Amino acid sequence: MKIRSAILFAGALSATTWMASGAIAADLTDVGYVDQADVANLPVFVNANRQLASYKSQLDGQFNAQVKHVKTDAERQQLALQFQQQLQDKQREIVGPLLQRAQLAIAAVSSTRNLSVVVDKRIVIYGGQDITRDVEAVFTSPQAITPPVATPPPSEIGFVDQTVLDGVPKVQTANSAMNQFETTQRQVYAARMAQARSSSEKQQILQQFNKTVADKQDQLLKPLVDQTRSATSAVARKKNLVLVVDKADVISGGTDITADVQNELAK
Repeated sequence: MKIRSAILFAGALSATTWMASGAIAADLTDVGYVDQADVANLPVFVNANRQLASYKSQLDGQFNAQVKHVKTDAERQQLALQFQQQLQDKQREIVGPLLQRAQLAIAAVSSTRNLSVVVDKRIVIYGGQDITRDVEAVFTSPQAITPPVATPPPSEIGFVDQTVLDGVPKVQTANSAMNQFETTQRQVYAARMAQARSSSEKQQILQQFNKTVADKQDQLLKPLVDQTRSATSAVARKKNLVLVVDKADVISGGTDITADVQNELAK
């Protein structure tokens, strides 16, 4: 468990723990969701991914041929980065326009329905409006999609960018300490594993390693999880938000409280 996943859980939990009963029915009627997995299965996306996979296969062959001639790890790394950049450029060329059109389709449908936020269906258990079919109809139509003029209305759904919180000094310090501790313990337990004489002994050593790492995670990360939960709850209450989710799950709209949570954590 890394610190980011722990904080993600805390952030998602914090707002729901004090949500008033009936708040979902009363306040979340302007929430829409899209089944992004279903959109990704549209023929145009499937074909694009096939093209990308074919191009990657060609690159892999070229890389394997060229890497035989490199003499140092630095050269190997530079070559790998070069091929990775080529793949990313091709991905932007093939998939980029499709993603932009999908985003426009979502924005257009969201505006028509006056939704304040659109999230991924994956995080929805109950409620909200499923706009997947409408989005797909707009996306696959032959007409150009006009961006909506109006911005989404204010939302009572907040979101936090976990990647930004990863940059908070105390989070970086905890991550560094945890990584260093785990690296050291891997070396210690690897030596013990090499001396083990049976599979049961190896299993016991592995369990001891996992417990040692887990205990250290509780020591280093749990205080930050608690602080993040408290900070997110405090900001959400001030802004009268009924729910806070990870930015990665928000497709359109929502209220960004990342900077506010970041400031709370810095206190």
